[in-house]
Amino acid sequence: MNHTVHTVNRTMPLPIIAIIGRPNVGKSTLFNRLLKRRMAVVDDKPGVTRDRNYAFTTWNRKEFYLVDTGGFVPESRIEMERLVKAQAEIAISEADLVLFLVDVKVGAQNIDLEIANRLRKMEKKVLLVANKVDHQKDEADVHPLNKLGLGEPMPVSGLNGRNIGELLDLISQSLLEESVREEIKESIRVAVIGRPNVGKSSFVNALLGQEKLIVAETPGTTRDSIDTEIEIHNQNYTLIDTAGLRRKSKIKNGIEYYTSLRTLRSIQRCDVALVLIEAQVGLVNQDVKIIAEVNDLKKGMVIGVNKWDLIEKNGTTADYYTKRIRREMPFVDHVPLIYVSAKTKQRVGASLNLISQVYNERKKRIDTRELNEELGKDIKRKPPAAVKGKYIKIYYFTQTDIEPPTFVFFSNYPELLQKSYLRYLENRIREHFGFMGTPIRIKIKKRQ
Repeated sequence: MNHTVHTVNRTMPLPIIAIIGRPNVGKSTLFNRLLKRRMAVVDDKPGVTRDRNYAFTTWNRKEFYLVDTGGFVPESRIEMERLVKAQAEIAISEADLVLFLVDVKVGAQNIDLEIANRLRKMEKKVLLVANKVDHQKDEADVHPLNKLGLGEPMPVSGLNGRNIGELLDLISQSLLEESVREEIKESIRVAVIGRPNVGKSSFVNALLGQEKLIVAETPGTTRDSIDTEIEIHNQNYTLIDTAGLRRKSKIKNGIEYYTSLRTLRSIQRCDVALVLIEAQVGLVNQDVKIIAEVNDLKKGMVIGVNKWDLIEKNGTTADYYTKRIRREMPFVDHVPLIYVSAKTKQRVGASLNLISQVYNERKKRIDTRELNEELGKDIKRKPPAAVKGKYIKIYYFTQTDIEPPTFVFFSNYPELLQKSYLRYLENRIREHFGFMGTPIRIKIKKRQ
């Protein structure tokens, strides 16, 4: 089957900046300083940071994610150090820019040279940062770091904030605008995500094993990610970064390749996320965090309860599970649930139909007159409560955008409208017009 390929201007994911280096060079201190808030655990003992920690930040009107990593020890035989190294390698593979941090007080150690060699082989964009340059007199100690072969080091002090603004300027200048990729027209970008061992790889394999046409494998936003374009029932889907799911991990010691940072990247790039949870285990804290991340990023969502074949069932089992999930996560009661089995392929195809419905809901527009007629009745029946003796009126509403559906309400006192009333308005919008599986954004403006 022939397909026309169009160039489309779609929102690209935010850049990822990873801070790496051997243990105890001050990565977490610099991370906190760049964010202007304390997030990472800082301790004089090496190896305190084990998992990657990431946070959103901005500088010079550029937005990006900053990633703190554990101490990088290239050839360690200690199990924990090997695990930390594997986590750091994941962060490097996902990063658009690597900040390689070296302690100027002790200079370039053999470990630093090994890390520098590895970074050159990976062909990553690297900014060499000399930390602990607390005073101007310390700057003379920076020049010997040139032997690392990664360009002129940037002297900073994560502890006292010296040259942090200049470092952020360099980071901002390094974040070039990404070129627009070619994608199949109207392809629905789907991210299959979830915590480790929930069955993501098996689900994608089951999906790709069904009757369909694989159109192409196209580069994703990182060097090692591959998106798979498929067509099922005349609908094109882009399965985001299925290479990381379908092939065996390059990383040893059983660490899941599809980790939190890659999950974040996939959520950013998708139209609809299929979040898999495990039927026998039920909701756990990590599931809730992933679902909240999708919701916060205003993406479409379907929750798939996987391994449904392993559950003993009667006529009310699915209803029981649904009520339990709704009770534990009321903030996503608009999200559809589907009970699937990657092993038996039960409802695997049906999940794509549900994803298509959510995608279409995200693109839906409501006529302004119809919107005002329906919501006007609801507001008349239940007007907003007065605050500090001021009567709040909502005069007019309109939908201004899609993906996600965005509504603007004009009021005399927009700052006094309570969150509970905004939830009431959102619920009435869903009651009248649907918007299954997609967050709704509501903005309140003052009518002049």
